[in-house]
Amino acid sequence: MVNLLLRPIMFLAAAIAGWFVAEDAVNFDVIQMVVALFLITIVVAIAAFWETLSDWFTSKKLKN
Repeated sequence: MVNLLLRPIMFLAAAIAGWFVAEDAVNFDVIQMVVALFLITIVVAIAAFWETLSDWFTSKKLKN
């Protein structure tokens, strides 16, 4: 189950790391893991604050 969640994140991390480091570089795996950790942190933060973010965006729409 965790594999289904992490595989898209690792794929996206490889694509983003490929913008900055060549895939043949020795440190590509390290850069990919750092990018993946940032992406996982963003996903967890969005999940943790989903209700607050939803209320904030809803209140902005109502003001306009």
